Amino acid sequence: MPAYLIRHPGKASDDILLQDDPLTLTFAGGWAIFADAGGTCLAIPAKAGAHIERVDHPIGSAPQKE
Repeated sequence: MPAYLIRHPGKASDDILLQDDPLTLTFAGGWAIFADAGGTCLAIPAKAGAHIERVDHPIGSAPQKE
């Protein structure tokens, strides 16, 4: 299940991690819109300057270098 880390530059206390199953991200009219099975759950205007990063949970351990 993907999750999205939303960071607000200069405002670390406002950072949030969104995760839900299913969670979708779309862009429309200058907005980033997150929705789940119940509908829109968060909308962030592009002017807010937020950074959105998709975070995939690892399925297994990464191979170790020798």
